[in-house]
Amino acid sequence: MSYTKKKLEDLNVIDDFLMNRLASDTAVGEEFCRLLLSTLLQREIGKVKVTVQKVIPPLAPDRKGIRMDVRVEEPTNIREKAGAAAMNLNGMNVYDIEPHLLKSADTGLPRHNRFYQALTDASRMKSGQRDYRALPDLYVLTILDKDPFGYDYMAYSIRNKCEEIEELEYGDGLRFYYFYTKGRLGGNEGMKTMLRYIGDSRKENALDEATKKLHMFAESVKIQPEVRESYMLWEDYEEMMREAGEMNARIETVFDFLQGKGEIPQTVTERIKTETNPQILRKWVMLAAKADSVADFATKI
Repeated sequence: MSYTKKKLEDLNVIDDFLMNRLASDTAVGEEFCRLLLSTLLQREIGKVKVTVQKVIPPLAPDRKGIRMDVRVEEPTNIREKAGAAAMNLNGMNVYDIEPHLLKSADTGLPRHNRFYQALTDASRMKSGQRDYRALPDLYVLTILDKDPFGYDYMAYSIRNKCEEIEELEYGDGLRFYYFYTKGRLGGNEGMKTMLRYIGDSRKENALDEATKKLHMFAESVKIQPEVRESYMLWEDYEEMMREAGEMNARIETVFDFLQGKGEIPQTVTERIKTETNPQILRKWVMLAAKADSVADFATKI
């Protein structure tokens, strides 16, 4: 996800806002998601239900939650194979579509997605539920403007498998896909055209039936007055989230500098965690770095 001050007209499908507006649009949302998934996964996707910006809270107050971008649910035929210990009895495929504009390719995405997947699955299980086959098959699609692994592939498909027995089917129902919008290897022409358009959503990049339809969807959404209004609010929200992230980073840095300089009293901990003035937090970072002890730091804040 990214913070951007682009004009609405210049947004690409990979931009968070446009992806969300397309997916949530009552007229084109479901068709947009079906078309996107069918092209990228190279198989036909059936009737879907779309949820955007779903917030999954943390498991505890001091833990991290997540904000999913686009979740698509596809009903399927319930499947169970003899000898398979963990098959999907939920009758549902879930697709989590996550566009990312990266500052650099090395961002720990595999572990990032591991965390997202764990919370996504946790939100599906009810208290006391013991049959984990009730979990739906989960497909996490991360669409990136930089190559996450450096091999120039359009798509990197990741799944868990047994290293010793090649033919053993490990039925955890989990797949990770990393799509690189500028990749040249693998995939097919349809995927290549779709990824190019997602990353650079100009009319001249809509070269086949699928991308021409996506471009029509994107243009129809961009001209809606309520979309323009919500984009202004979105910019404010993204700025707020960016500032919140910077403040959290400063708070963590203060604690990092104080580590090993003595036990931090609860009152000091609470004061640091609840400070919302970025200038004060910046000052505290310098104080914590130079302080001889926690007591020394506490006397100066």
